[in-house]
Amino acid sequence: MNTPSPITLRTKKLGVLIRDARLAARRTPEDCARAMGVTKGIFRSYEEGRRAPSLPELELLAYHLKLPIEHFWGRASLSGEESQDPLDLSQLLELRQRMIGALLRQERTNASLSLKALADETGISSARLKTYELGERAIPLPELEALISALASRIENFFDQSGPIGQWIGDEKSMRQFLQLPRELQAFVCQPVNRPYLDLARKLSVMSNEQLRSVAEGLLDITL
Repeated sequence: MNTPSPITLRTKKLGVLIRDARLAARRTPEDCARAMGVTKGIFRSYEEGRRAPSLPELELLAYHLKLPIEHFWGRASLSGEESQDPLDLSQLLELRQRMIGALLRQERTNASLSLKALADETGISSARLKTYELGERAIPLPELEALISALASRIENFFDQSGPIGQWIGDEKSMRQFLQLPRELQAFVCQPVNRPYLDLARKLSVMSNEQLRSVAEGLLDITL
């Protein structure tokens, strides 16, 4: 009996996570397929683990269902939450595909690997890798993860950073970090009268040890 490959297993696990996210948000397959820019049949194949979405498609789904992108690397089931109308991001999807291809080529170049060497390492043909790097074909997430692993890189390096989805992901992360603060600190941050103290703390946080020492010595001189 043949043992399923890591990519096959990841594809099936991803399908379970996608279905869980959709059901938690109470969305239909048709609705999610439209948000991702794919047909209902393709979306069904994602949920059933027969094929996998690309990272940009997964970002669109996370944005559409209003959930952290990290859900697709976790194990926990989601509770129902209100979802949010998707943006018209068909052009962004194509752009992100090309950006990821360029990033992949850059990572491969930095690792001093040829297409053939990377193909041998991952089991993905050189011809297919070339279409990925040129942005001509979307990269299924399990394959992208296999490539990133072979290049000793991180999936976070491929997330949208500056586009509307990237900004939303950043805002969501910032909000989760804020909610993890003690309640008294949250209350302090929310008071407008405390804004000068927060601005001062931000400025101090980027100072070098030598600069901080100089400030401390100046305050000591004043108090003596």
